[in-house]
Amino acid sequence: MRPATAHIDLAALKHNLNWVRELAPRSRVVAVIKANGYGHGAARILPALATADMLGVACIEEALALRKASAVQPILLLAGVFTPDELAVCAELNVEVAVRDDASIALLESARVSRSIKVWLKLDTGMHRLGIDPAATRQCIDRLRACPAVDGDIGVMSHLSSADDVHSDVTVRQMTAFDAATAGLSLRRSLANSAGVVAWPGAHHDWVRPGIMLYGCSPLLGQTGPEIGLKPVMTLSTRLISVKTVAAGEAIGYAGAYTCPKPTRVGIAAIGYGDGYPRHAPTGTPVLVSGRPSRTLGRVSMDMLCVDLDRFPDAQVGDPVTLWGRGLPAEAVAAAAETIAYEILCNVAERVHFDVTSG
Repeated sequence: MRPATAHIDLAALKHNLNWVRELAPRSRVVAVIKANGYGHGAARILPALATADMLGVACIEEALALRKASAVQPILLLAGVFTPDELAVCAELNVEVAVRDDASIALLESARVSRSIKVWLKLDTGMHRLGIDPAATRQCIDRLRACPAVDGDIGVMSHLSSADDVHSDVTVRQMTAFDAATAGLSLRRSLANSAGVVAWPGAHHDWVRPGIMLYGCSPLLGQTGPEIGLKPVMTLSTRLISVKTVAAGEAIGYAGAYTCPKPTRVGIAAIGYGDGYPRHAPTGTPVLVSGRPSRTLGRVSMDMLCVDLDRFPDAQVGDPVTLWGRGLPAEAVAAAAETIAYEILCNVAERVHFDVTSG
């Protein structure tokens, strides 16, 4: 079997969820598991999230997949519904719905469902993506309360745009706007994403919505997950399938993107962009060979990449190569590839073998 493997550590996920509760002890937790659990496999990681109070997804397809995988907690559709028939499914499967605009409210006002639906009114406090003007909060709440399809236990939520920057005055303005719009309302409130959980305790409120931090990556600029007490849930690894010495002046890989300045030992690792490794990762992107720091050389291929073995005279075929995870934070790889950890985790392909451990 091809050795490219994503090792999923459920004990690490449980640790990270417990760390969320340590940071926000008065809040209930929506564990965000959208995008197939940020690439980890939503069904695979579900057992480790058994103590989460709710699960957060982006769309009804993800909610249905979780119910098929025997998820029992309430599920929140963070982007709301896209068609009227989805409301009936939400009512049947205990799925709560974000209400993002006037059209969403009108959809609920005309809905005929078997049981009432819990909803969260989404406020636009500065992200300027989804959500209503905070000035219309009370008017919209009144409409929702008058709607037969809506459960009376209404929530209000918003999303922080810049909480990853601990010096951001944008976050302060968003928190102030949210607090002003919801003052005096006896409603469930939710504002904090992962960065809000870690760095902005004033945003915790009744419910927090951690995402990336559950998977062991830091939501804050310039920091890695282990530096803030998190453990990586995914370790992506493979093995060397070839070792050779390339002469000085010879180029490696497609388009000769790297030329060896001297005779260089090069290892070929069985992983590439077809497995979700970022194709645009440049020469010098960090990897571990047998647990020791090394780097990539040249362009990433679909099925392989080249690794610098110049300081590894004993390296041989079969030696392990870690692309990210335990010992090598995904944030470091993402930074080298000029992207974010969210993207590289979500892009791991299903042809990679997934190995799940529980403790």
